[in-house]
Amino acid sequence: MAADDGRLSGLELVGGRPSLDFSNTVGWHDSEEPSEWLHDAGDLVSWLVRAGLLDGAAEAALRADVAAWPAAAEALLERGRALREAIYRVLSPVAAGEAAPAAALAELNEWLAPLVARSRLVAEDGGFAWAWSGEAHDLNRALWPVARDAAELLTSDELDRVRECGGPGCGWLFVDTSRNRSRRWCSMADCGNRAKARRHYHRQKAAREG
Repeated sequence: MAADDGRLSGLELVGGRPSLDFSNTVGWHDSEEPSEWLHDAGDLVSWLVRAGLLDGAAEAALRADVAAWPAAAEALLERGRALREAIYRVLSPVAAGEAAPAAALAELNEWLAPLVARSRLVAEDGGFAWAWSGEAHDLNRALWPVARDAAELLTSDELDRVRECGGPGCGWLFVDTSRNRSRRWCSMADCGNRAKARRHYHRQKAAREG
């Protein structure tokens, strides 16, 4: 889970929800040496595209605004990282079967309030959908779908399926959709393989010492 050069080509989307995948834009989130995937506002835009939260027109408009207002873009990146940590600090305890700390929930609510206030319902494909109703060039609109998904997850039936990877220091979150709720790893190819290698090493060591 080491960070790449900002292209995000190696970043897996394993969370099952956009807000969880956003939390997972820190590698080794629960370690003393986390690695950052979002190095600039352009990376944030690229992640939103990868997560399916921006279509082509919205991406072009957001990239244009990021390029036009570099100071605002830097502030957006910092707000995005803060929102990401608020999501993690709420959902990591929940994944462990514990109550979310009041301070973390209050911080998440601080992010949700202005974004929810800029939401509206629109008719779409015979039904309805949420849409951004704030200023067209407000860069905060980039974070709106992530915050909204976090709120929807916290009030959904999926909440009791949120898990944190069992890999030491990993800290990645995901929705466990397995039938018997037995998923332990963010990815079998990543932390799952590391755990398998550790078990193999300890078996061999025990055999040699026995």
